Amino acid sequence: MAAKNQSNTNTASPKKRQRVAANAKSEAAKAISKNPKFSESKSAANPPNKLSKKPFKSSSSFEQSEKKVPKSKRELRLQAKELAEARKKKRKRHYSLEQELASLWEKMRRHNISKEERSKLVSEAMQKMKGTIPEIAGSHVSSRVLQTCVKYCSQAERDAVFEELRPHFLNLACNTYAVHLLKKMLDNASKKQLEAFMSILHGHVVFLLRNMVGSVVVEHAYQLGNAAQKQSLLLQLYSKELQLFKDLHSTKERRLVDLIPKLSLNKSSVQRELASVIQPILEKGIVDHSIIHRALLEYLSIADKTSATDVIEQLSGPLLVRMIGTRDGAKLGILCNKHGGAKGRKKIIKGIKGHVGKIAHDQYGSTVLVSILSMVDDTKLVSKVVIRELQPILKELVFDKSGRRPLLQLLHPNSPRYLGVDDMATLSLSIPSLSDKAMQFSFSYHLVNGESDEEEAIADNKNSSKSPEENLHSVDGGKKDPSLRRIELLVNSGLAQSLVDTCIENAGELLRSNFGKEVIYEVATGGVDGVLLPTLAEKINDLHGAIASLASLPKTDESDEEHVLENFHSSRTLRKLVLDCPTFALTLWKTALEGKAEIWAQGHSCKVISAFMESSDSKVLELTKKELQPLIERGILKLPENKLTSKEG
Repeated sequence: MAAKNQSNTNTASPKKRQRVAANAKSEAAKAISKNPKFSESKSAANPPNKLSKKPFKSSSSFEQSEKKVPKSKRELRLQAKELAEARKKKRKRHYSLEQELASLWEKMRRHNISKEERSKLVSEAMQKMKGTIPEIAGSHVSSRVLQTCVKYCSQAERDAVFEELRPHFLNLACNTYAVHLLKKMLDNASKKQLEAFMSILHGHVVFLLRNMVGSVVVEHAYQLGNAAQKQSLLLQLYSKELQLFKDLHSTKERRLVDLIPKLSLNKSSVQRELASVIQPILEKGIVDHSIIHRALLEYLSIADKTSATDVIEQLSGPLLVRMIGTRDGAKLGILCNKHGGAKGRKKIIKGIKGHVGKIAHDQYGSTVLVSILSMVDDTKLVSKVVIRELQPILKELVFDKSGRRPLLQLLHPNSPRYLGVDDMATLSLSIPSLSDKAMQFSFSYHLVNGESDEEEAIADNKNSSKSPEENLHSVDGGKKDPSLRRIELLVNSGLAQSLVDTCIENAGELLRSNFGKEVIYEVATGGVDGVLLPTLAEKINDLHGAIASLASLPKTDESDEEHVLENFHSSRTLRKLVLDCPTFALTLWKTALEGKAEIWAQGHSCKVISAFMESSDSKVLELTKKELQPLIERGILKLPENKLTSKEG
C-alpha cells in the first residue's frame, strides 16, 4: 500500500507543476499585452542580456526611441518653446515699460514741480499703462507709479482705471502690492463706484476676511460704506442664504438678535455658520479689523454658554491688544475682562504689558483700562504691570483727554462728569449666556450703538430702580471690596504720591488746561471720600500752597500767560475748590486775596471771590464776610440770584 501511495504522489506532483507554469505564462502574456506596441517589439527584437548590465542606454537605442516618439509630443514641445519665448519677450517689454514709468515717477512725485507739468507726466504715464493696468497693479515696482497717477490724475482718467480694474478686483484684493492701489481707488471712488465695488464683494466677504491681505480691503470698504452697506457686508457672515440672496439685506434691523426672527432664520444654524466663519479668522490672528469685532459681538449675543466661553478664552491674551483700539473692540475687551475669570484677567494683563501707555492714550483703550482697575482683584499684578507703566508718563496723561480717565477713575470712581453715558453703558455690558442680566446687556448694547430712540433709552434709564453707578457696581466683576481695591491701587502702589508731585510741579498749566484742571481738582480735594488725606495730607497742603502762590501774583498785562484768577478754565476750577474744599479756601484767602478782594471783584475772577460768600463752611464765611459784605452792598461784587434770595429770606 505504501508503494502504491508513493507512486500516486509522484505522478500527481508533475501535474501541479504544469498548472503553475501555465498560470505564470498566462500572467506574463497579460502583462506583455498591457505594454505599448513599441516596447513589445523592442523586447522581442532585443532580448535582455543578463551578462552585460549597462547603466545608460547606447546612442543607437536612444535614436530608435526618438524615432518612435509620436508627433503630438513633438508639437507640444514646440508649443512649450514658443510659450517660453513669448514670456521672455513679454518680460522684456514689461521691464522696459517699468524703466520708462520709473523715470516718469521720479519726476512727477517731486514737491517742487508745477501742477501743469505733473498732469502732463501723469497723462503720459497713463497712456503707456493703458491696457496693462491689471498687470501693473500687481507689480512690486510699477504699482507705486500707478498709485501716484491715481492720486494726481483727472477724474476721467481715474474712472478709466476703475473700469479697467473692475473685472480683476477680487484677484487684486489678495495681492500684496495691489491692495494699496485698491484702497486709494476706494478713497476717491464716487457713490456709484463704491456701490459697484460692494456688489463685487457680495458672496466673497468670508473668503477675503480669512486672507491677511484681502481682509484689509474688506475693512477699508466697511469703513467707507454707509450704514446699509456696512450691514450688507455683515449679513454675509451670518448665513449662506444671506450670501446668495441680496433681497434679504433690505431690512431695518441691525442687531443679529432682531434679524433672526425677522428673517425667520434658525438660530442654531446661524450660530454654527458664524462660528465656522470666526474660528479660522481667530486661528490666523486676523483680529485688527472693526468688521470682525462687530461680528464677534453679534456672535456673543446669541452664543450659548460653552461657545461664548471658548471665544472669551481665545481672545483673552495678546490678541486683545490689537482689538481694543475700536469701539466694538473695546467692548470685547471689557467683556473678556468681566467674564474671563481670574485666569483670563491674568492673561489680559500680561498681554497688555509694554502697551499700557499707548492704550491709555487711546479713546477706546482707556475704557478697557478703567474696567481693569475697577474689576481685577489681583492688585499686585495690576500695580506691577499697569500702575508701573503709568507712573513714568503721568505728566502726559494728566493733560490728555483719554489718558486722564484711568487716573480719574481711581480718584473719583464712575463719575458721570468724566465718563459719559456711552462709557457707562459700555462698562455695564455683559454676555447674556454668561450672565443673568440679559436685559441689562440688551439695553446697554442698544444705547451704545445708537440704534434705539434716545428718548426711549432715557425713559428706560429713569424707570430703572438703580442709578448708573449702582448698576455698574452690580455688574459681575471682582469679589474684592471696591474701596479696598482702590486704596491698594492708588495709595499703596505709590501712584497717588507721584500724582500729587506732578500736580505741584505743573499747577499753573493744569489749572489753565481744559482736561488737566479736573485732575488737579480731584487731587487737591483728596479724592472722593478723602482717600488721599490719611497718608498724603501734608503733600496736599503743599499743593494748596502752590496754587495759592500762583493766585497771589500781581495782576499785570505784560505777562504772556493769563492770571489764574482771570483765565476761563482756572477761575472756574478755583471756584469749585473754594466751594468743595474749605482748607483750600482758607489757604487761598490768607495767601492771595485778603485785603485784595476789591481788585479781583470783576471779570472771571469775581466768580472766585463770590464763592467765598457761597461757602457752606462757617470758618470761611466768618473770615471773609467782613471784607466781602461791603463790596456786595456797594454793588461791586454780585452773588448769584439764588444765593441773594436765600440770604434775604
